[in-house]
Amino acid sequence: MNAPATISLAEELRADFPGMVTRDGAPWHYLDTAATAQKPREVIDAMSRALGEDYATVHRGVYSRSAEMTRAYEDARRTIATFLGGREEEIVFTRGATEAINLVANSWGRANLKPGDRILLSQLEHHSNIVPWQMIAAETGAEIDVCPLTDDHRIDLAAAEEILTEQHRLVALCHVSNVLGSVLDAPLAADLAHKVGAKLLLDGCQSAPHMAVDVGRLGCDFYVFSAHKLYGPTGIGALWTKGDILGAMPPWEGGGSMIDRVTFEKTTYAPAPQRFEAGTPAIAEAIAFAAAADYVAAVGIERLHRHEAGLVARLRRELGAMNDVTLFGPADSAGIVSFAIDDIHPHDLGTILDEANVAIRAGHHCAQPLMDYLEVPATARASFGLYSNDDDVDALLEGIARTRRIFGKA
Repeated sequence: MNAPATISLAEELRADFPGMVTRDGAPWHYLDTAATAQKPREVIDAMSRALGEDYATVHRGVYSRSAEMTRAYEDARRTIATFLGGREEEIVFTRGATEAINLVANSWGRANLKPGDRILLSQLEHHSNIVPWQMIAAETGAEIDVCPLTDDHRIDLAAAEEILTEQHRLVALCHVSNVLGSVLDAPLAADLAHKVGAKLLLDGCQSAPHMAVDVGRLGCDFYVFSAHKLYGPTGIGALWTKGDILGAMPPWEGGGSMIDRVTFEKTTYAPAPQRFEAGTPAIAEAIAFAAAADYVAAVGIERLHRHEAGLVARLRRELGAMNDVTLFGPADSAGIVSFAIDDIHPHDLGTILDEANVAIRAGHHCAQPLMDYLEVPATARASFGLYSNDDDVDALLEGIARTRRIFGKA
């Protein structure tokens, strides 16, 4: 993608994001969208209305505003289902992708895993797609296998095919790496999992904001993602699960809303997805979540992807020309560029960049096993969103040059 097209999208949309300037009105070069995305005014306004003039409880009141809020909440579920290419009865609202994975582990996993069963993860997984499986494996007696990476830091599905056996019950993989930006061939992963009778869970936190997602075409059985990475609010995310699988899963948390009838002798439960949403839900957050999905859909996810790809290509080209920089991940990484500069710790780079209003992520990115695999303590990570532009790349490159001078490496 050429530079003018890249700039035009950011110029068109950047004004929608009040967080993209500092408190004194200077441009803020925000390159940490993979951690959490800035919010457009439409999302902020939707949440404000939901907390203000529209606010009421859901699924309980017989008065008109409660009915209207219930309708808006369930409309939000329908919006998220459409965004993923699924059906509304297949969407469970959660506190985020982390809770969604824990829900699958503690509901489906506890009901289906037993001693001798196996779970396949990969070397590049986020901690949220490792720790819940370790916990449920310890409880059920299942064991975990780890798939290695290819030379260009993708999940090695050829190796996965060799590892998978009929003892595998679940394959849980990151659709797009939050460190490397590498994209999984999800349909192939689904074919490999299903060939041995296993289910496939995809961590979609970094794919849903960057590329078109159709869960039917992906072939997965579970898909999780978080609203705040899709320009929505924190504290809410979604689990999509095939209807027959979700319908057979037992509830994980108990409380109000998830019940049919309660007596001291026995409780019966509501059908899915309600039986997985115990207690008063995140009402305003769900409505703002839907507003974020609508915003991205209106921009056009394919346009957004091309925009970010142009910025990734430029930054990788510029960094690749520096002989003291190591780039991680494939050339076609999705919206993310991770790198390291010889003898300059990423934390030092991030601190110096902050002085010039450039925000990157520096650290292990909740992927310590991947850092061990790469044999580095941490990386610097620049990640783009639909508001990112070439000025942000320029500011990052200037900040790297300044950091080199400070460290006597000019």
